[in-house]
Amino acid sequence: MIRFGLALAILALPAPALAQAYQCRVPEQIALPAPVQPDGPTVRGAITGYTLALSWSPEYCRGKAGQTNDYQCGGGIGRFGFVLHGLWPDARGRAPQWCALAPRPGAEEIKANLCMTPVPWLLEHEWAKHGSCMAKTPRDYFAAEQRLWQGLTMPDADRLSRRKGLTAGDLRAAFAQLNPGIPASSIGLLVSNGGWLREVRVCYSAAMRPAACSKRTFGPKNAVPLKIWRGL
Repeated sequence: MIRFGLALAILALPAPALAQAYQCRVPEQIALPAPVQPDGPTVRGAITGYTLALSWSPEYCRGKAGQTNDYQCGGGIGRFGFVLHGLWPDARGRAPQWCALAPRPGAEEIKANLCMTPVPWLLEHEWAKHGSCMAKTPRDYFAAEQRLWQGLTMPDADRLSRRKGLTAGDLRAAFAQLNPGIPASSIGLLVSNGGWLREVRVCYSAAMRPAACSKRTFGPKNAVPLKIWRGL
């Protein structure tokens, strides 16, 4: 029932809007990542909502973690602003995870989603850890991600980064203004200890409609100062 409900909810969403990459060129061939190894136990349960996690790529790529990622940070296939980390099912208790490791996504499925998530191993990881608990196949999971992802319009984070006295509320307001129907209360933020933007997290109900984020997912309050590492 959960998977059937997900399909119906996705079909009811608005038509795709635009891509969020600065530029992106999908390579003709890619090497498939090694099989995913679970980092925790299998957890199953009733899904009460979803979180769409959008990473701010310039912040990731300026750190040590980004130096080893050729596609996302090396410039070989393009340059990126916001990229999709993943779509996660939520629950009242522990969130569902690691429901299945197979089937694995093939090379063509990875390529079809590389401009959305320019990290092949992360695409497979997100499917196995989160997607397998809400969809039957990687294709179904990636279709759900794409529908939500392409239905969003991203604010100009580079321009916002130049705003004096920028706050978390300013970014939420800019995001909500460009996306009618998604209130600021549905926009969570993840920031570093230094106050730099790492991720935007859009919160949805079990019916895939915008919903208020939990206190934990919402992150810093609106008045908290925010810094954004420029991508351009």
